[in-house]
Amino acid sequence: MNKNHEAELRNRCAEFGQDHVFRFWDRLDSGERDALLDTLSGIDFPLMDRLAKQWIFEAPAPATFDRITPVPVLPKGAEPGEGSPGAWDAGEAALRAGRVGIFLVAGGQGTRLGFPGPKGCYPIGPITGRSLFQYHAEKILNLRRRYGCTLPWYIMVSDTNEEATRDYFGEHDCFGLGAENVQFIRQRMVPCMDDRGRFMLDAPGHLAMNPNGHGGCIPAMVENGVLDDACRRGVDLLSYFQVDNWAVKVADPYFIGWHVLKNAEMSSKIHRKTQPREAVGVHCLCDGQYQVIEYSELDIYPQLLETDADGNVVYFAGNPAMHILSTDFVQRVYDQFDRFPWHLAHKKIPFLDQQGGLVKPEKPNGYKFETFVFDALQFIRHEPVAVEIQSLGEYTPTKQYEGDNSVVASRQSMANHWGGWLDAAGTDIPRDPAGNVAIPLEISPAFALTREEFLHRAAGKTWPPDGGLALDADGNALSAGGAAPAKT
Repeated sequence: MNKNHEAELRNRCAEFGQDHVFRFWDRLDSGERDALLDTLSGIDFPLMDRLAKQWIFEAPAPATFDRITPVPVLPKGAEPGEGSPGAWDAGEAALRAGRVGIFLVAGGQGTRLGFPGPKGCYPIGPITGRSLFQYHAEKILNLRRRYGCTLPWYIMVSDTNEEATRDYFGEHDCFGLGAENVQFIRQRMVPCMDDRGRFMLDAPGHLAMNPNGHGGCIPAMVENGVLDDACRRGVDLLSYFQVDNWAVKVADPYFIGWHVLKNAEMSSKIHRKTQPREAVGVHCLCDGQYQVIEYSELDIYPQLLETDADGNVVYFAGNPAMHILSTDFVQRVYDQFDRFPWHLAHKKIPFLDQQGGLVKPEKPNGYKFETFVFDALQFIRHEPVAVEIQSLGEYTPTKQYEGDNSVVASRQSMANHWGGWLDAAGTDIPRDPAGNVAIPLEISPAFALTREEFLHRAAGKTWPPDGGLALDADGNALSAGGAAPAKT
């Protein structure tokens, strides 16, 4: 431990009223002291001081707008031939030219799913136990085969799951993608603060910290070498998504094509809301500026909850967290990241009392600060590029085990989505009275990404579904009860 470094950090903490973080210093061993100093070295003290003054000491009034209007939406293209042919052509050309990389946000844990590891390791496949990570990896393998490109994969992890995520990919040999084409980057952490703007300790030598939000991907890309690596590879377009959506269309050529045709800096997909209070943000124009209003703020802007005479949601453009970002745009936003919006959450945060005992509060007692990637849309210099998706087969986030946006719902959406493919291919799939597929189904994305591809590769074959059916990357079948070879 460098005594000068310790003194510098003590002075820095004292300057910003945070010297209380050293109050248990005498209890710490050398390793714990080094860890605390390392954490303090990474904190942007002026930023945290500014956030405390802006959000804790003087809570700002919500932004007001003279006019909020729906964002114009481009037509969906769920399958080749649907929507704009020009968008399909432009996107496929970009993929073949090697211009596209993949950026995945995967910093979360599977706690709400009842799973002890990283959320991306969760075995979402109802028959095979295929993980969320594996689903996404197999999509990349399919696109590589189809377009002859590399599609480097950049995965943003957190302090809490980086080691386990790296180990998981190592154990699975990076799913055949090549370790040189999979890069892990860690997002920044920021300290939690109490109602006096003071950092909170959750152990004698440890600050209570939280990730800086998915908007933290902007500095993470620049500071961890993603943009440099992308430039070296000739990649200038990044397909952004979050790990908990098994169905996301990774590097969707139709979406990429619209981005290219519009010469866009950042493009988004939108999910058509059917209920005003569905728990997704809303894409809209606020005094002409493209923004996403987070679902927790919808009551501030009640018009966003309006329905028309037929009961349809007027502001229907829900945010499924799927974007294309141009690398030049990422750099430009990074260069002015001090203007990037922050958001505040009042949370229950365990903390140490004056004697060093851990207190688990029963009501919110502290604040977490985070950024949202969709706020980068405020920086674009062009008209919105918002492309509608077909929700079934493209958007089923997995936030909890049961209920809405759950493991159970995700597995049912798999069955309903792929059941339609199998029906079209001549395999009789049982359904319940409501029309939902009544057995578990899985189709490896490495075998088929689209209904069109599936029907081509499945021509002349049928698979007895028995109590459930899974197809591997080669179209070999595994039923819920064991091997079930295809009939030709």
